[in-house]
Amino acid sequence: MSLRKNAVLLTVLFALFVSVGSLSYTFYKMYGINKEKHTENIFKKYTVIMNIFRQHKQTQSSRTILEANLAISQLYNIPDKEMVRTILKEAKVLKREGFRAVNEALFYDKMYIYRQKFIQDMRASMLEYNEEIYFYIESPRYSVMLLDKENHPYSPWKLLTRYATTIGIIIFAFLLILYRLRPLRELRKKIARFGAGDMTVSFKVKGDDEIALISNELDHAQCQINALMESRTLFLRNIMHELKTPIAKGRIVTQMLNVPKQQERYNKIFERLESLINEFALIEEVTSGFAHLKKQEYRLIDLIDGGIDMAMIDHDNVGIDVDANYKIVTDFRLFSTAIKNMIDNGLKYSPDHKVKVYTKHREIVFENRGKALSHPLAFYVEPFTKEQPAKSSFGLGLYLVDAILKSHNMILAYEHDNVQHINRFIFVPKH
Repeated sequence: MSLRKNAVLLTVLFALFVSVGSLSYTFYKMYGINKEKHTENIFKKYTVIMNIFRQHKQTQSSRTILEANLAISQLYNIPDKEMVRTILKEAKVLKREGFRAVNEALFYDKMYIYRQKFIQDMRASMLEYNEEIYFYIESPRYSVMLLDKENHPYSPWKLLTRYATTIGIIIFAFLLILYRLRPLRELRKKIARFGAGDMTVSFKVKGDDEIALISNELDHAQCQINALMESRTLFLRNIMHELKTPIAKGRIVTQMLNVPKQQERYNKIFERLESLINEFALIEEVTSGFAHLKKQEYRLIDLIDGGIDMAMIDHDNVGIDVDANYKIVTDFRLFSTAIKNMIDNGLKYSPDHKVKVYTKHREIVFENRGKALSHPLAFYVEPFTKEQPAKSSFGLGLYLVDAILKSHNMILAYEHDNVQHINRFIFVPKH
């Protein structure tokens, strides 16, 4: 669930990791390519070295001229044999290549002068030692170690600087996105508070971006909802007052009757009317989603007694098989109303006018004799569901029960025992 709640953040993080990973791989490949290209460019210098040595052999120039020609190309001979051995032992071989060198020499005879070519197998090695580049030219006849002061080993610092700069830009962009998304998280919290019934929360924010526009539109919608709620409350108060006034007058008139039996009958009628008015108000409150549940721990036996008292029926018609210490966390007024409606329906549609209430595991079962329902339960939890004849109407009873159970994270279930002809309506917790 937490992953779903942070899907946008996780998507941005995934994009960041993919970008950094792709960029790192690209720079790593560029590092290898640049280093190899740098080495190749320097290694080509060995052809210059061979040309200098070839010219030296052909002209039989002095050692001083040879070293001067090498110095022009920033190449310096290492005469110290011990130093050469150290370099060969500890240096890193950057590139090595074998080849054949063709040298020419002039020879004098008594009769004439002639030129002769010599082909030698040679090998050129490019070495890195103490952050310097060395060329080691070797053949069967001689070998030489040259220091190249013109070139240096490949340094990745420029590439690393570019890499760090690019990564810094990406991370900065990521932090900027998080900063821009922060109001969205605050907006989600405010919407959750508003959905929980906090009508005082304000969505209004400063700004002209998309999130600010959405927040301000929500604030405008909230003002309209508050206005509608106030209008609804005023309407309900007025209509309840207008309906209860004639009931109160009727009760006063009833007290003037001289026949006790009629007086009792009228009192029950007015009590029933007042109970129906209160139930209509409760239906509107629950179904509109603005019922503020006051959940506490209550004994189930007390909730059932409250429902029987609300139904104004004889306790002898309701069989109760419930552990006196069994408790549930609920809103007493709403849950007692749901129990009252189930008992009312059970007595109304049972041929013996008896209802049994008991618990099975964590379920609350209402059992009465009668025929099986003609339609699925979903048909009867709709408001003012009627069958033929009209006296079989379930009215708003099951509709209100279903709404109350949903607000308590419970569902209404139904089963019928075909052998004993018993209907069972069950309050089932979802978890």
